[in-house]
Amino acid sequence: MTRALIVIDMQRGFDDLDVWGPTANPECEANVAALLDAWQGPVVIVRHDSVSPASPLHPDAAGNAFVDPVAAVQPDLLVSKNVNSAFYGDPDLHAWLQERGIGELVLCGIQTNMCVETTARMAGNLGYDTTVVLDATRTFDLVGEIPGVGTVTHTAAELMATTALVLQQGGFARIATTAEVLAG
Repeated sequence: MTRALIVIDMQRGFDDLDVWGPTANPECEANVAALLDAWQGPVVIVRHDSVSPASPLHPDAAGNAFVDPVAAVQPDLLVSKNVNSAFYGDPDLHAWLQERGIGELVLCGIQTNMCVETTARMAGNLGYDTTVVLDATRTFDLVGEIPGVGTVTHTAAELMATTALVLQQGGFARIATTAEVLAG
């Protein structure tokens, strides 16, 4: 079975903590770089092109650019999306993977509990053998008013752990570390 590395939304706009708030896992970028350096197989890079002109991820914004380790890579496929899932981007990721007989996906990037999780869930539902490299992802603290619940606050570390639990125990993906993926 052929496997592909899918690097999701590793863009400079996510470095603006005034916009996103506190984050976790400062090793994310270095771990993504290590995966890219060692990867033997197809590499898919996904870019979030926000439709909101005020977003740091809008195509006209400087934050739309990839972080250096990702910008240095010539991917086998570049997917542009404006929603959470890489499977709803352009070009069609699922069709591209199917045409090449790729059945195993290794995911990393930003945000753990948003675009990485949504892509992993869809990959699992589509039948891909999916691994999320948790220490090659990161996210941000999240606070919100939920009707009937009240104010809910979770740190980035809590969100990463919850995403890992839900993906693994829900059967969507296995969770691994960068060292485990590189050793395997």
